[in-house]
Amino acid sequence: MRGSLRWATLGSCLALTLGCSAVGKPNSFTFVPDFPADFTYELKAIYLPAQGETCTLPVKRDFWVSFNKPGMEYISTAEIELYRTESECPLALNHVEIKIIGVIGRDEKRSYSGYDYASFAVRPELLERQMGTFGDDGAGEFFGECQWLFRTVGPKRYITKILTCKKMDEQGNVRRGRPSTAYTLTQLSGKTVRLKVKLADEEKPAFGDTWVKVPGGWKRCMGKGFEDQDAFCFGNYEDFSTFKMLDERVCTIYPGCTENKEETQ
Repeated sequence: MRGSLRWATLGSCLALTLGCSAVGKPNSFTFVPDFPADFTYELKAIYLPAQGETCTLPVKRDFWVSFNKPGMEYISTAEIELYRTESECPLALNHVEIKIIGVIGRDEKRSYSGYDYASFAVRPELLERQMGTFGDDGAGEFFGECQWLFRTVGPKRYITKILTCKKMDEQGNVRRGRPSTAYTLTQLSGKTVRLKVKLADEEKPAFGDTWVKVPGGWKRCMGKGFEDQDAFCFGNYEDFSTFKMLDERVCTIYPGCTENKEETQ
């Protein structure tokens, strides 16, 4: 009799799809970033009314919890709830958005960061072909490759970079779109989700026809002069400009700059 009552209670709980995801099962999972050096992340967990609920949230249609936003204490891993109740409305996790942040020149006088996004959907049910998988250790992984795209800014042509991240499969093949996957609420209970990001071996120009490939790297086309911010080559592959690195070196080839520090014009 006790066994029958236990399974009846469990069935009712699953049918309601509320905060009792399943009797005795954890109401959270752990997100773990596996990123290159000098990469960090911010995360937003987005919730909507649980399946079958007709309640609404005041003012906005969804609710979210943020991790590692500016001003917050940085945490290396995030413990994310599957179910919450806000304004007496039972909510279920619907989407997780990860901001992948790369920092350049952390120890230099000048520094900056670039970012792109990864995400995964969370649903009560998914087709099997849409679902991410978990290993025997309770960990699921999805993959991405991030690449720095370089350009110059300002009349002194300081090097700056744009970060772009693409989906990658388990075999290391880069795919279209940003890193992403999907899980069910039941799958995630008590599990670990790891986003593994590698950095591309080479950087590339952010815009076409602005740099010329040479031994050791790339040369920046002069354009109409240092005041020409676009400075497209337009077929002129003989007149090049210098540019400045973050440590103030004036260089002629990126990234293979061997020049010493000096003042530019």
